[in-house]
Amino acid sequence: MKARRTPWWYYAIAVILGGFAGVMLVKLTEHSEYTFTGAPWIVPVLLGLLGVLVLVLSWQVHKYVKGDLKDLSMERAVNTLVLAKSLGVAGAALVGWYGGQLVMCLPHLDAEYYANAALECGVAAVVCLADMIIGIVGEYWCQLPPHEGPEHPQVKEAERLRGAAPAANAAGAANRVSARRRHESENGRGDAR
Repeated sequence: MKARRTPWWYYAIAVILGGFAGVMLVKLTEHSEYTFTGAPWIVPVLLGLLGVLVLVLSWQVHKYVKGDLKDLSMERAVNTLVLAKSLGVAGAALVGWYGGQLVMCLPHLDAEYYANAALECGVAAVVCLADMIIGIVGEYWCQLPPHEGPEHPQVKEAERLRGAAPAANAAGAANRVSARRRHESENGRGDAR
């Protein structure tokens, strides 16, 4: 499995889409008796705790990669990477979501409801921005150094210098030999097998 770094534009697209959804939510519920603007105070608390958890797990993987930690399950390392990647993208989308709601609440700050919603959205957006940054840093910390397996350029060069054919090339060599024999038998040279 080869995990790649999350491109920067994923975060930008997530912020834009989240912002559009947040703006549309406020716009659609502005004149309704039901509204979903704002965030309960438990939301930024839980998102903050999740960010701290991912930060701690990512730091442990980073210590393992540097050699400071001797034992770590590869399953745990991969799960931490997945958590960090998803926290970064989800944090970006939620920054847009709460930021869009905040922008739409600003013209109505004289109303108590919108003032409270703006405060809730502002706090939630800051926590989500921190989560996005933690996700990006956590993903970087979970990056492993290059593995010197059979596909590594240094290993290939060492095998070439030793004169040993790698396992992948052995099958190719067998195919070339059988193709040469077929060619010789079709042209009347060599024994027909």
